Amino acid sequence: MTDNTLTEIPGYKAGTWVLDPSHSEVGFSVRHMMISKVRGHFDIKEATLVAPENPLEASLTAKVDASSLSTKDEGRDQHLRSADFFDVETYPTIDFVSTGVRLEGGDFLVDGDLTIRGITKPVTFDVDFGGFGSDPWGNYKAGATAKTVINREDFGLTWNAALETGGVLVGKDVTIELDLQGALQA
Repeated sequence: MTDNTLTEIPGYKAGTWVLDPSHSEVGFSVRHMMISKVRGHFDIKEATLVAPENPLEASLTAKVDASSLSTKDEGRDQHLRSADFFDVETYPTIDFVSTGVRLEGGDFLVDGDLTIRGITKPVTFDVDFGGFGSDPWGNYKAGATAKTVINREDFGLTWNAALETGGVLVGKDVTIELDLQGALQA
């Protein structure tokens, strides 16, 4: 059940919030050889949250630096940056623009359009607020995590290799996990 009434969030303040890239990251994991998972991350280039009095009317835009991809294996990372996967020369960013915020069963969900390789698809992130507080320098900060699962092939990431033992090298489902910290702008 969706509830779009004003929700009290302890410490919430209306305004424009800008992401702190040194305390934020986009992580991902995908099945490898059908037996384990490969994990990696991207750096967030920029993100802005416009938060009105009603948090369910908030809007978010974000850009991720596709070339910052890291899986702790430079050879694999170069392949992932190539035209076989993210084609970072042609598509240097991965973009997200929210289309709505809703409360469902006590969970905050952020709907939006995710663009990878120039292909835009709707996604929903399940958001968990970490809280709000002031740092030692007087900046008011917020923290949150968010998670979604996408099918990479929906975004043109279709490269794969068959395995002799059956199955494929790279799974279709990719779990995206965000660790976010932002500062309220004065």
